[in-house]
Amino acid sequence: MMHEGAERLSNAELVAILLRTGTSSESALHLAERVLTQTGGLRELADVTLNELMNIRGIGPAKAVQLFAGIELGRRISRTLPPERKAIRSPRDAADWVMEEMRHLKQEHFVCLFLNTKNHVLEKTCIFVGTLNSSVVHPREVYRQAIRRSAAGVICFHNHPSGDPSPSVEDIQVTERLFQAGRIVGIELIDHIVIGDGVFFSMRENGYLPGEPRD
Repeated sequence: MMHEGAERLSNAELVAILLRTGTSSESALHLAERVLTQTGGLRELADVTLNELMNIRGIGPAKAVQLFAGIELGRRISRTLPPERKAIRSPRDAADWVMEEMRHLKQEHFVCLFLNTKNHVLEKTCIFVGTLNSSVVHPREVYRQAIRRSAAGVICFHNHPSGDPSPSVEDIQVTERLFQAGRIVGIELIDHIVIGDGVFFSMRENGYLPGEPRD
């Protein structure tokens, strides 16, 4: 890592560094490869418990805690927004703000970015957790928060735990209600983006906001 840089290391090599040592019969790298195989890969590793780690041959309490601490630090870093960042100019810019935080969530989360007139993010807020439908994600909850922050615009997100960001009928209905409510209160719904596993679907980009040409 010191000579080549962390980005050049494989997932197994990074896990091996966290484990530090192997066992009497295998190296740290071989143990790391087995951990990834038995947990189902890097994404699934992020969801394992301490007990599940300790059930892997060669992983005792100390190694389990070391690995679990590394995973938790990664989660916390992904949830931390930088104090300053370039203006959001595209759906890709917006999705990048939340992708790593939302792509692996097991429940649907409805999250909003509140923006100023220069499209800089004022704040990120989770409005709702659970299955998305028009009865539970009410525009008043979104725009109440936007008004409190003196926002000029809002970008809404929700994730699909399946990893497929294709919008449902409910997703489209929620988008239309949010757009119309935004017009009334004078705060623009800039976009509603569905987050999948490393991919996203922009309602604006695909013509699902009123007045936008639909592909």
